Amino acid sequence: MKPQQGQDPFDLDFDADDDFSAPQSEIWREPPPPAAAAEDPFADLPPLPEPARPAIRPEDLLIELGEASPRVPPPAAAHPVHDMMAGAEAAFGESALPRITIHIFCVSSETAELAERATVDRRMERVTVVTRMGGLPAAVETYQNQATPSLVMVESADSGPELLTLLDRLAEVCDPGTKVMVIGAANDIALYRELMRRGVSEYLVPPLNPLLLVRAVTGLYADPSAPFVGRQIAFCGAKGGSGSSTIAHNIAHSITERLQTGAVLVDLDLPFGTAGLDFNQDPLQGVADALSQPDRLDPVLMDRMMARCTDRLSLFTAPANLDGDYDISAEAFEEVTQKIRSAAPFVVLDLPHVWTAWKRKILLTSDDLVIVATPDLASLRNAKNMIDLVRRARPNDAPPRLVINQVGVPGRPEIPVKDFGEALGVTPALCLPFDPKLFGQAANNGQMISEVGPKSRSAEGIDHLAQQIARREPPVVQKSSLLSGLFKKK
Repeated sequence: MKPQQGQDPFDLDFDADDDFSAPQSEIWREPPPPAAAAEDPFADLPPLPEPARPAIRPEDLLIELGEASPRVPPPAAAHPVHDMMAGAEAAFGESALPRITIHIFCVSSETAELAERATVDRRMERVTVVTRMGGLPAAVETYQNQATPSLVMVESADSGPELLTLLDRLAEVCDPGTKVMVIGAANDIALYRELMRRGVSEYLVPPLNPLLLVRAVTGLYADPSAPFVGRQIAFCGAKGGSGSSTIAHNIAHSITERLQTGAVLVDLDLPFGTAGLDFNQDPLQGVADALSQPDRLDPVLMDRMMARCTDRLSLFTAPANLDGDYDISAEAFEEVTQKIRSAAPFVVLDLPHVWTAWKRKILLTSDDLVIVATPDLASLRNAKNMIDLVRRARPNDAPPRLVINQVGVPGRPEIPVKDFGEALGVTPALCLPFDPKLFGQAANNGQMISEVGPKSRSAEGIDHLAQQIARREPPVVQKSSLLSGLFKKK
């Protein structure tokens, strides 16, 4: 933040086209010109998060979804900036903040509580946050004899002229390179423009929520030259034999073939992985080779190790043998999965039914988590333990998606789907029936469900779940008429 010498704090520019009728729950940004808006790469992407996920009829296997969990903060009001953030999150994966220090000076206890909730977010695990009361005057007094951190966040209830005067005093004691974010009370575009001219990095107005605050801070440290990061979706079974690997493989295939976007499927069940069998692939190298030498894994080596199933789907297979002990550190798993995320827009992780430090880390850091369970008591207990763990560690994220598989096994007592979801506090995203002929034929032939039974309800349900996870619709295919074909021939 740089001080502006000789500038009148009351000298604010008002344009004829300024709009002061917007609601008080938005972040002010100067709207881009029409030409720039047309070139926005995120314009066609849907906003995220959604208050409720899409639903179809129960007879089509998808359980109707209710309102979002009360533990998940409500989405912000519609605004171009919010939509842009949501679109970016839908298209790319989420990155954690670097190791920085943030000082927050609050005026109200509500803002202090909100800041504390934001500090426990998984994206801020490497950030050191110090929260103090007193607002902007306390910040000016604190830094008279103290160095400023990477980011100073100040709250102010003062009017525009008083706010600018205090910010000028803060600028005199700020170190070069320090970023300043202001939480103000006035939703004034002229004030926002003046703050930007004076070097303020961001200006927020209430009401706020922890996720919006985290995203605003993340946006300040986003590196345009950093490698692309794809969305990471982890699939985990509530117990062995629940079918999570089958669901993960079919979802990855649906994302690439149905939605026509790139994806990488990573089979992390090193001794017993079935991704090679399900896709009829037997590559010489796989994910175990990458985990054994994570520091040497670069795009060229990664391309050699991955098996190319289709034009859009790549596969990191597991060795599926018992010759080694696979004693691999959690740091190796984290480094390899992070590098794989730069290879495609979506990375699907097929997790084994074990509990290790690296699996816990992946569950808590993935952009999306899908738990596959069967309607029995053991699955209910294990799924509840995992969902409670994720909710405690990720209070600002949506709850995991729940898939109930193998419903309707003849002669087997089952927990009703409705009671299963109510016990976990989540609404199932997908319910698949017990269909041994369809799934067995696909597994034995090395094919996907959509290839064996493209018109089956299971295939339709898997495609719908893939759309929910990817947050995009399949491309529209324009059918050519008979007359257009005749004219084309002539």
